[in-house]
Amino acid sequence: MVILDLVGAVGRLAEGAVASVPVTPAERPTVERWCEHTGNTVVGYDKGRVIVRRGRAPDPLAELPADRRPGARLWLYTNFDCNLACDYCCVRSSPRTPRRALGRDTVRRIAGEAVKAGVSELLLTGGEPFLLPDLDELVSTCVAARPTTLLTNGMLFRGRRLAALRRMPRAGLALQISIDSATPERHDAHRGAGSWARAVAGVRTALAEGFRVRLAATLTTTDIAEEAAVRTLFADLGIPPDDQVLRPVAHRGFADDGVTITTDSVVPEITVTADGVYWHPVGADDADQFVRRSPFPLADAIAQVRTTFAAQRSATNAQAQLFPCA
Repeated sequence: MVILDLVGAVGRLAEGAVASVPVTPAERPTVERWCEHTGNTVVGYDKGRVIVRRGRAPDPLAELPADRRPGARLWLYTNFDCNLACDYCCVRSSPRTPRRALGRDTVRRIAGEAVKAGVSELLLTGGEPFLLPDLDELVSTCVAARPTTLLTNGMLFRGRRLAALRRMPRAGLALQISIDSATPERHDAHRGAGSWARAVAGVRTALAEGFRVRLAATLTTTDIAEEAAVRTLFADLGIPPDDQVLRPVAHRGFADDGVTITTDSVVPEITVTADGVYWHPVGADDADQFVRRSPFPLADAIAQVRTTFAAQRSATNAQAQLFPCA
């Protein structure tokens, strides 16, 4: 009986549209065989009904650029404590935040499994990674495995931390430093007095030491003139357009407003913290973005996110957006 219902319901659909018909648990294998034979797709089951799409569902991974498919870029939160307390920090970092360091053993194992798991780039963030005494070792371990980006506020390049910076490899490593406005006022209002000038000085230090530098701005305004001014500043500092990242505030962590980020609305950028695996780096301190406790085996963790993402896109036919953090 369920097949007759499906033939009637699906036969009236346009390609890509969905219909649902009543189904018992015992009839599910029959439905799935029918869909496989006829070239249709079981989207899912809900409240005693089967949801079927006419035609094959498109592969959501194939629709994305290769470097933005889940697992291509792997984020590692090296720690959560920070020398700043930015009022829109998505993971609530501050000088009072517990460190929750990922640790060198975990980083070493992730780097060791990264290539086989299909990772093309590692990104290290915090907190402020330069608070860690062994950061140069963590960076070297990652760079030996995959091209690596290290996110920092650029304010700590002196003394032993400058020495640690100088021990880091230049080839295969990019430093991403945050400067959120073209002049100090707006940046300092969110990140603290004097932070803009110290970040600019950090950019100049990193360039002088021979590092590739990316600059990232979290824009708190939609003023086109401000965006243009930020890009002009970045260019004046010697940063090419491909190494400039401009993004809005995410409504996460300390932020009172901003872009709403959910697992339905953004393409996953798999993120590992001391607490487990998360959907995206902007939600790496929130339970709704939590995926699983252990990142190992790394290939299994990535496969789980990819499977969830594909099923989610097939069920909703939604177009999740990229939210670039780097």
